[in-house]
Amino acid sequence: MNDLGLIGFILLLANFLFSYKGFTNPQVFAAYKFEVDSILFHKDFKRLVSSAFLHVNWMHLIFNMLSLYAFSNLLENQLGGLNFVLLYLTSLVGGNLLALFVHRQHGSYSAVGASGAVCGVIFASIALFPGIEVGTFFLPFQFPGWLFGLLYVAISIYGIKSKRGNIGHEAHLGGALIGVLLACYMQPEALAYNLFTIAIIALPMLAFILIILARPDVLVTDNFNFKKNKRYYTLEDRTNEERTNRQQEVDRLLDKIKQKGLNSLTAKEQQTLQENSKKNR
Repeated sequence: MNDLGLIGFILLLANFLFSYKGFTNPQVFAAYKFEVDSILFHKDFKRLVSSAFLHVNWMHLIFNMLSLYAFSNLLENQLGGLNFVLLYLTSLVGGNLLALFVHRQHGSYSAVGASGAVCGVIFASIALFPGIEVGTFFLPFQFPGWLFGLLYVAISIYGIKSKRGNIGHEAHLGGALIGVLLACYMQPEALAYNLFTIAIIALPMLAFILIILARPDVLVTDNFNFKKNKRYYTLEDRTNEERTNRQQEVDRLLDKIKQKGLNSLTAKEQQTLQENSKKNR
């Protein structure tokens, strides 16, 4: 492992500080985690970024930060600090956008963790450094970069389709693809000296993502329980439900005014009527 560069140190520190805040304050964790309804329905787009600086527990945090530590200095020295942080943040957002697309019909789906960004860093390193070897925390040997990348992509694709386990495979795959593409954009000469590795890891990811964008139904073919319940609680359903609930509340308040007068409304009830009036204009 190499010593940390400045940007790598800042990213590690930000992850530790923000994750610790989430560990000790459930309100912070709830307000900044990735959650489909909050992003799509309530337009809380900051969660696409903030969720990647939160983690479920110390083991989750340390696992991601050790992976970042192992590759950050190598890549930061190669790309420069500005390009490195750009790649990290773009991989982070790209991974979460793919997760948002895959889970767009699952309003309660939530996730946290820097894995998408870290995958971007790891796969960018595989793309830029021929002959690099990548190990895991569970095996006593290392894989050639191209083989690790290919196996990781296969596992991620299977995980997305099978929907097994509590792992954000979508964010991993999206972050990894962004990392490879952005690294090649920043240093296009890599396409000449490391084309085999880049092609063998990038093409399966790109093909799979293009397929699910064009044919989202392929995501439900592997899981019996998922196929069995094809009636999703969609964003449109939630919008209609909220509209119905809001109208029922307004009708109740109008009945109350009719029976007891306007002064019978509490301040909160008056605010509800005013907000509904504005929405209907």
